Amino acid sequence: MRNKYDTYYTKKDDLKKEWILVDATSQYLGRLSSQIAAILRGKNKTTFQPSVDAGDYVIVINADKIKISGKKNVEKTYYRYTGYPGGIKSQTYAEMMEKKPENLIYMSVKRMLPKGRIGRAMICKLHIFKGDQHNHIAQKPKKFELAYK
Repeated sequence: MRNKYDTYYTKKDDLKKEWILVDATSQYLGRLSSQIAAILRGKNKTTFQPSVDAGDYVIVINADKIKISGKKNVEKTYYRYTGYPGGIKSQTYAEMMEKKPENLIYMSVKRMLPKGRIGRAMICKLHIFKGDQHNHIAQKPKKFELAYK
């Protein structure tokens, strides 16, 4: 019998994960990413625990129609390191939008999640598509309205 002072701990078997569809059309990158990270983490649920992966699966469509404020499209630079001496590569926001806009959302959300084993498990539940077509129709995703645009 449970005592009224016992703390309930969410177990992996008790979780019910859903599929959520998010449309990125005319959304700002940072605001969209923070809401997606909260869903992946499970912060929108009453059973949230920092040490349990309780988040839902997220499908993002229209990644190529995302917006960014100010002059960041020419000033913002993304860096990556090849692992070799002098191997720092850089790309601007505009170059990344041309080549692979899915990576912008992916990198933004990944950097908002916890680092370590649980963060890697959470980012695997994120599926990003360039256009409005996706291949997860069988999961019957629910349309999600973002809190702010």
